[in-house]
Amino acid sequence: MAPGTMDSGWALWFTGLPGSGKSTIARAVHTELVGQGRDVALLVMDERRKSYFPKPAYTEEERKVAYSLIAHEAAELAAQGMGVILDATGHRLSVRQEARALIPRFAEVYVNCPLPEAMRREAVRGQAHPRGYAVTPGMYQKALMRRRTGQEVPGLGEVVGVDVPFEVDPEAECVLDAMQPVPENAAQVLRFLDGWLPGYFGGAA
Repeated sequence: MAPGTMDSGWALWFTGLPGSGKSTIARAVHTELVGQGRDVALLVMDERRKSYFPKPAYTEEERKVAYSLIAHEAAELAAQGMGVILDATGHRLSVRQEARALIPRFAEVYVNCPLPEAMRREAVRGQAHPRGYAVTPGMYQKALMRRRTGQEVPGLGEVVGVDVPFEVDPEAECVLDAMQPVPENAAQVLRFLDGWLPGYFGGAA
């Protein structure tokens, strides 16, 4: 890369409703950058949470701690000069702002997805991966049933979009339309990176 254009790392936080497709897009971007020889880490909250809390309860307090931990992980990697892609819902704007405060080069990638579409996708995803699924399969439907009947669902914490709202950052640097094909959204993120980090794609990896 051109001298002086990237003297420190950076972080992109992919956020949006569960089922919005953010994980698929984040993985596609990460795969492309690694394929170019870039030093980029992928931090997935569903995976990291298991190391923080072997038996996660998905309570508000637990989420707060988990997001603080992943933000500090990302900050440490960025301080080493790495690129970091975070794949995490982070429904509270404050947790994303914490990461922003820790990481000098930070940007949010918001995958905008209507709740009915996110619910449809999540239901299909849960059916396709009934075992080893990071979040309770059919969580939206179960959360709606719980709210309607008052009946508890074992292992189901607060569900974003049903029990707690997703807090949109109106100043998110890159906004994607979940209804677009994944390759188009991944390409949009790469174009954003090219403008956000001048010289990142123009020089040697």
